[in-house]
Amino acid sequence: MMEYLFLFVFGIGTILLGIFNWKGNITSIHWYNRTKVTKDNVKKYGKVMGLGTIIIGSSLSITSILYLLIEKEFVWYVTLVGIVIGLILMIYGQFKYNRGIF
Repeated sequence: MMEYLFLFVFGIGTILLGIFNWKGNITSIHWYNRTKVTKDNVKKYGKVMGLGTIIIGSSLSITSILYLLIEKEFVWYVTLVGIVIGLILMIYGQFKYNRGIF
């Protein structure tokens, strides 16, 4: 049970980090990954990156709750789907606003 509590807390922390980015503060994103983002696109970049982070954090928290309630292995697919969707959004943001992943 403790490992799922840790997963839940980690998910909530990730959601909070995503909200921080979504509001336009991108200082938590590594400097190298935001070097080519123009001042006009900082807010848009933060929204896309923040949304991806929020989706990943939500999937972690939802998985921990579902596993405590159901205790079936298939609930881990929630995390898998959330991570894939979140990463797709983040990669999209990197290509669109940073003109490449690096």
